[in-house]
Amino acid sequence: MSKVTFNNSNSVFFQDLKQAVEHYFAGKRLKKTGNIKLYVKTVVLVPAAVLMYVLLLTVSMPAWVALLICAVMGVVLASIGFNVMHDACHGSYSSKKWVNELFGYSINALGGNAFIWKFKHNIIHHTYTNVDGVDDDIARSPLLRQCRTQIWKPAHRFQHIYVVFLYAISSLAWVAYLDFDKYFKQKVNTTTMQKMDVKEHVLFWSSKLLYAFFYIALPIWILGVGKWAIGYLTMEIVLGFVLAIVFQLAHVVEETEFEHAGVEPVLIESEWAAHQVKTTSNFAPKNKLLSWLVGGLNYQVEHHLFPRISHVHYPELSKIVEEKCKEHKLPYNSIATMRAAVASHFRMMRQMGQPPLSMGLVS
Repeated sequence: MSKVTFNNSNSVFFQDLKQAVEHYFAGKRLKKTGNIKLYVKTVVLVPAAVLMYVLLLTVSMPAWVALLICAVMGVVLASIGFNVMHDACHGSYSSKKWVNELFGYSINALGGNAFIWKFKHNIIHHTYTNVDGVDDDIARSPLLRQCRTQIWKPAHRFQHIYVVFLYAISSLAWVAYLDFDKYFKQKVNTTTMQKMDVKEHVLFWSSKLLYAFFYIALPIWILGVGKWAIGYLTMEIVLGFVLAIVFQLAHVVEETEFEHAGVEPVLIESEWAAHQVKTTSNFAPKNKLLSWLVGGLNYQVEHHLFPRISHVHYPELSKIVEEKCKEHKLPYNSIATMRAAVASHFRMMRQMGQPPLSMGLVS
């Protein structure tokens, strides 16, 4: 990995912000972890997913009803990821470590792996957000060009169109290939992963086998290959698109900035916290239904500054963060609606698909 550091010698912004946030929690006598709002979501979402799964395997129904349930199940599974898994893997679901670890394994039930995800997301993405060459969420690809420092290829002219298909298969790619690629290479993008102990190796393979049994083998045995394939692909397409678009709206929009890491060490002049607000954007913060479904990930600025605070607190923290950003003359990126955020993302993808002026970025 390229050595990337931040100029934290004078972290005035983050020190001031942390003090204000600590004062808020002390004044309200609140824990920073999840509360009844989060636990109600868990009680609603997890049984809902299980119920839909059982219904699809045991109840005879019209094809259109089954497909509708598969699509809704995709949304519910994504919402479990956003709400339960995400907070748990960040250690903010509960004040108890074992509870966070237990609910963090919900990502394994979705086909992923908690150990790999924590390294990829908590360590790499949250430290080096939008740093081309390090952040795996904007990893260089022959199919996508997400920032100006990435090599342009002729196919990118159409990426704002075919990206919809790529997002739709992103969950399938994650489950069937990307996790295995990281596991065998022991790398996330250009960064060597932390060493997995025996427990993590066992969990990786056992959860992958259980996923194959519950999502593939058992449904095929009960329903047959044809019905299973149509239903499974419907669920995965919805799941993949929802996951991808929510994470893309947070960082790959016109409002956010990017950095570049090459072979030589890079010093980013901003302090780490200032870098986070420059490279991240909120979207649709007033949409309560969306906030409920996406686990507060539409408050990405607050999440990137305080990833170990549960998302249930972000709406209130956003007032503090916005005020402190103004005081320190930093941007506070927030797109008013989901529709506007989606439009900004696709405009960004179209812009990045145009040939760059510098021929050095053309391949």
